[in-house]
Amino acid sequence: MDGRGPQSGVGGALRGAPKRLLADEVYQRVGASIIDGTLPPGHRIRDAELAANFGVSRMPIREALQRLERVGLVEMHPSRYTEVTDVPPRLTEKTLEYAGYFGGAIAAIAVPRLTAAERTEAAALARALDDGRDDPSVLAARRGELLRFLSTRTDNAIFTAVLDETSMPLTRNLRSWTADDAESEHMRALHADLAAAILAGDGPAAERLVRAMHLVG
Repeated sequence: MDGRGPQSGVGGALRGAPKRLLADEVYQRVGASIIDGTLPPGHRIRDAELAANFGVSRMPIREALQRLERVGLVEMHPSRYTEVTDVPPRLTEKTLEYAGYFGGAIAAIAVPRLTAAERTEAAALARALDDGRDDPSVLAARRGELLRFLSTRTDNAIFTAVLDETSMPLTRNLRSWTADDAESEHMRALHADLAAAILAGDGPAAERLVRAMHLVG
């Protein structure tokens, strides 16, 4: 993809929904296309083309693109085009740091509040992190699943709201990150220890292990 052509793979008529829902749907669909690489870094998005593809006016398109800009997935050039941003190594590093501290806080609060059945389910999600040790996109997805599960058990809507707003940049910015060969077995041990901490209802241990998984102390 040369970054200048039509928005292939993005769209599908959305006529008939309220404007707010239209903007949300465009945000989700375009964001998903950026995350999966359908719209790669440097790709130019033109709101008129998106409006035609989605079958809606340009207003919800602009609202969606402005929201995507706020979370760092695109950069808008008024009256010209919107460009998908790149993910330099420094951004991946900072996102990893944020995910470690944010995810650790969620784990510290949620784990002691889990029911026995929820601990079993969360521990299974922790062990499933091993599925992504050699595949960055799978690892990002598995970590997202665990984080979403725990955030909804914090009994704190603020955590869930913040995660909803940051889930796209977290997924996109960490999509290419994975542990190197020297760290791979260490990550396996961390995942097993996290599952054990969850089963024990040990919030502080779970917090420490989630941070360690993201290479922060």
